[in-house]
Amino acid sequence: MNLFADAFAWLFSPDRLKGQYALPVLLEQHLLYTAVSVLIAIVIAVPIGWLIGHTGRGREVAVAVSGAARAVPSFGLLVLLILLLGVIQTPLAAVITFVLLAIPPLLAGAYSGLEAIDRRVVDAAKAMGMTPWQVFVKVELPLGLPLLIGGLRSAVLQVIATVTIGAWVNLGGLGWPIIQGIPLRRFDQVLAGAILVALLALIADLLLALAQKAAVPRGLRDGRSTSRAPRRRARLQAA
Repeated sequence: MNLFADAFAWLFSPDRLKGQYALPVLLEQHLLYTAVSVLIAIVIAVPIGWLIGHTGRGREVAVAVSGAARAVPSFGLLVLLILLLGVIQTPLAAVITFVLLAIPPLLAGAYSGLEAIDRRVVDAAKAMGMTPWQVFVKVELPLGLPLLIGGLRSAVLQVIATVTIGAWVNLGGLGWPIIQGIPLRRFDQVLAGAILVALLALIADLLLALAQKAAVPRGLRDGRSTSRAPRRRARLQAA
């Protein structure tokens, strides 16, 4: 318990708001790397995923590439890119690493969101005279959005966790208290840094979970609640 008390004392010390490694500065760095990396990954992965889900072609290649990318150790990839690009290009190497880690869940969320749609819904839209673009924008995109946000949720959490190791190569971020505290045996500082990273991940996960729930079309939510009503009445009658 004393370690937790020391960690919170370290967090709320006035010294944490001063200097180059103040917590607000580290948080800003962490969020900046996360946002830039995820946005670049969205631009790359989502259109490809939508194309795969819409046409039904290339799914095997996407699955293979995603699986291979997930198997790559993030720290090893970061160090390799720094060696290839040079120490001066460390931020670029870090962003490339984070983007490569964010692409697989975004790609999977994009194409699986379209693949999960009942083909009868798409056929009905075509029978009404909709063009392929209208089918995509008005039918496939809204129905596939929840799974896409689920992929975004996974990507954001992956990047938030991985940005922590950027402190090993002097990129800052919330991993800095952890990396600096380990050799100094400042375990209160290490625990405080871990708490900050975990708290940031939990907040991001909560916000994206709410966004994913809100992205479900109202008709599907109403249909789901209507289908549960008879079961609720049956349970009440049994009680």
